[in-house]
Amino acid sequence: MSINVSGTEGYAENAQSLIEQWQDISFAEHHEPIMHLVPTHPACILDIGAGIGTDAAAFAAMGHSVVAVEPVDALRFAGIRQHPSPRIEWLDDSLPDLAILRSRRNEFDFAMLSAVWMHLDEDERHRAMPNVSALLCEGAMLVLSLRHGPVPKGRRMFDVSAEETIQLANAYRLRTLLNVQTESMQPGNRHMGVTWTRLAFVKDGARG
Repeated sequence: MSINVSGTEGYAENAQSLIEQWQDISFAEHHEPIMHLVPTHPACILDIGAGIGTDAAAFAAMGHSVVAVEPVDALRFAGIRQHPSPRIEWLDDSLPDLAILRSRRNEFDFAMLSAVWMHLDEDERHRAMPNVSALLCEGAMLVLSLRHGPVPKGRRMFDVSAEETIQLANAYRLRTLLNVQTESMQPGNRHMGVTWTRLAFVKDGARG
């Protein structure tokens, strides 16, 4: 069933090689541009598209409570095996609707969408942003990254600009805090000319 979730094409089929590849990525190095935005006090964190749980485990180790959302069974099961932390709750749910998560009416202090947003087409992005915003409490942070460059074979990705993403976020009370471009951490991707945009937003209390 997970293979049919929009945007996950190519992940279940290549899960084992991706698991091995992702295990070598350092949380602190990978997220260096946004580390200063991560809460320093225990917080409720949402990791959407959590993969094998590298980020979720790092957040848990900092003392945070984490809901790790991952629709690809093979990746979610690998994360559960590798990171059996009582601070991490794994959830089989997916963008753009996040129907299971929204039905629980939880609110989060910080949300991470790492290498996720560009898997959604334009209609899905417009459906997803209000759903993500609704999960954040006032003053919460949303951090996301956009991949730019050649699309790996068998994957579903779109060329999503920072400008479009900022405009969409701003429409749902998410004020821009950060907009930086970085190289890929993975040598193979760097060689192909892959770059990333890191965006961060804070949810304002006042309605626009």
